[in-house]
Amino acid sequence: MNLSNLKPAEGSIKHSKRIGRGAGSGKGGTSTRGHKGAKSRSGYHQKVGFEGGQMPLYRRVPKFGFKNINRVEYVGINIDTLNALAEAKNITEFNIEVLKQNGLISGKDRVKILGRGELAKALKVTAHAFSATAKKAIEDKGGEASVIE
Repeated sequence: MNLSNLKPAEGSIKHSKRIGRGAGSGKGGTSTRGHKGAKSRSGYHQKVGFEGGQMPLYRRVPKFGFKNINRVEYVGINIDTLNALAEAKNITEFNIEVLKQNGLISGKDRVKILGRGELAKALKVTAHAFSATAKKAIEDKGGEASVIE
């Protein structure tokens, strides 16, 4: 065997169909485009969502709702999550940096502490917002709930 008789594996090379190269090719004449009409011409382009003149889906479906551009999104973290983390890693003070380090939030997430669960010990928690039940639960255990301005 040498370089002069190397060939690719059988069936591994597929040649593209050569359209519009004369009548003898079997793909000449109309070049597989049929007769006349916009679709047979060069430069034809159909609008996105066009359904052949039928009322398109995006016009049949009614509009509803809106996006409030002033909405403030919070990542909710429950008290039971904080309690589990406090017991596992012996943490008594929670702030944004501690929550990032433990993978509960990322980047510039705003945090709201929610009231599901029970606390085992007093915790000092600093977050952007608190639910009323969360704030009450933290302060009942002798902890401190401070809001970031």
